[in-house]
Amino acid sequence: MIRAGVLALVLLTPAALWAQQTRDGTIEVTPLDEGFSLTPELDLGGVNEDGSFGEVEVEVEEPQAAAAEGAVLRGLDRVSGALTDLEMLAGETQRFGRLDVTLGECRYPAGNPSGDAYAYLVIRPEGETRPVFEGWMVASSPALNAMDHARYDVWVLRCSTS
Repeated sequence: MIRAGVLALVLLTPAALWAQQTRDGTIEVTPLDEGFSLTPELDLGGVNEDGSFGEVEVEVEEPQAAAAEGAVLRGLDRVSGALTDLEMLAGETQRFGRLDVTLGECRYPAGNPSGDAYAYLVIRPEGETRPVFEGWMVASSPALNAMDHARYDVWVLRCSTS
């Protein structure tokens, strides 16, 4: 009980103190030197004498994309459960169910044609000018920017190259 009280006194005292138990069971409390800190010093390499950070040069390699001739899209009719693959050229419009699907462009990583494809699509209901979807769709993450339609789903499978 006494040890807990002394420990609480040591922990709650604003001055820094050092407590240790001696061989006879008593607790000896001594004040620490003024220069002692209970928190470790941070290693701030690259900090100038005035406290400002030095210049840091970072090279960032921009991923290069190549444009493809076309793309392969997949459509799902939720009512019938039928899957349809649409092989399209850039600028082409095809009918899928009651939707008109237009492929603007398909791009892929320049060094990896079978890599992640992303395509710019405009999807309109049959006979309407206002699209239900317009934007980039990514093959590896179709839910990232998905078309919201009650009956149909359309997503990108890959770009088609020669």
